[in-house]
Amino acid sequence: MLDKLTQKISDALRIVSGKATITEKNIDDAVEAIKMALLEADVNLRVVRRFVNSTIEEAKGEKVLRSVDPGQQFVKIIHDKLTSYLGDTTPNANGRSAQELQLKGPDTISVILMLGLQGSGKTTSSAKLALRLKKEGRKPLLVACDLVRPAAMEQLAVLGNQIGVPVYKEDGAKDSVKVFKDAWNYAGKNLIDTVIVDTTGRLQIDEPMMEELSLLKNAAKPDELLLVADSMTGQSAVDIAKTFDEKIGLTGVILTKFDSDTRGGAALSLKTVTGKPLKFVGTGEKPEDFEPFHPERMASRILGMGDVVTLVEKAQEVIDQKEAEELRKKMEKENFTLEDWLSQLRSMKKMGSLQSMLEMIPGMAGQISEEDIDKAELKYQEAILSSMTRKERANHLIIGPSRRSRIARGSGTSVSEVGRLLKKFEKMRTMMKKMSKMSRNPAAAQSMFSKMGQFQGR
Repeated sequence: MLDKLTQKISDALRIVSGKATITEKNIDDAVEAIKMALLEADVNLRVVRRFVNSTIEEAKGEKVLRSVDPGQQFVKIIHDKLTSYLGDTTPNANGRSAQELQLKGPDTISVILMLGLQGSGKTTSSAKLALRLKKEGRKPLLVACDLVRPAAMEQLAVLGNQIGVPVYKEDGAKDSVKVFKDAWNYAGKNLIDTVIVDTTGRLQIDEPMMEELSLLKNAAKPDELLLVADSMTGQSAVDIAKTFDEKIGLTGVILTKFDSDTRGGAALSLKTVTGKPLKFVGTGEKPEDFEPFHPERMASRILGMGDVVTLVEKAQEVIDQKEAEELRKKMEKENFTLEDWLSQLRSMKKMGSLQSMLEMIPGMAGQISEEDIDKAELKYQEAILSSMTRKERANHLIIGPSRRSRIARGSGTSVSEVGRLLKKFEKMRTMMKKMSKMSRNPAAAQSMFSKMGQFQGR
């Protein structure tokens, strides 16, 4: 996610970071490098000019040049600028930021219209948004109002069934306004508080589509009009958002395929060009791969500072606090089993790709590529563990030669790979016990790290 942009901006910041004093030439060189990074990321030219001019003006002030740590002051300016260009975090009259959905309370039905061209990921994003709102305690209903694209209604029905959210559709329907009104009545009778409408999309913007959307908007009186755009299309996504806003009026944007090798131009240009906030990003194909967009967190990621808050939030979604405490006690007593290991592997998969998690750790962005992560090894581990019986996972010591042969056949691996996994597990249990003790005894941890340093020095 934005790897190239992160790498280039990090390189630019090295020009000034760590220096006791910096000159105006240092600042000019760093800003020029950042400008080239933004242009290569397909950021709107007008946005780049504004960013560069305002940064130079602020960075050359006495606050930076005469500060105790001018390098850090300069990095802070870049972080604050990126945050302001990515979005507005100032709370409105309702106490919410522009990035948050402006929905009514649970006693009144809120309506969200999902807009976008065909192929942008509109139907999938509708389901992802429904799942997120369901997790937040709301009762969403998906409404199939895309009556143009073949199989759009069926796709929405399949996705709704997958995430456990009801879907309202009328096979053979021709009038999207009528479908919405019928869905509204259905929502009122079934205690639904949020109606998410998957609207008509076409291959390109045309008058018939805009006319239909305008009629639907007038009938639905939506709380949110969200455009779903493909982040890989760069400035085209920004142009599409601008046109939709002029014709229909938008309240926000969702960028899909944000986990791909996107250059970041759309995300950095949207707010300045359209004035509309980026509210969510799609970060994968699974229904859970959908994140609220936080400008300050994304600015930190771009600068290689990581995003620990989002990482913790992801972990909290899949890891129960009580289970985590029980796991800690098992680690401390060396009672951690293969069953626990399998459970942890599956929990990690729910959090998303390892690559995306590593990018959230400060200093790790761009350090480890997708090729460096042995995904096959993780799949083999899960296959081997899944081929064991519960009894074997509870007590790995009973896994003798005959059992290893059976497990290897069942997992499609070799006996040596099963043996290697068991050896790795033994080492991991020992290491976990030490780490658990270290967390409770800082002095022991300091002593251990000291010994490690002496060992590395020899």
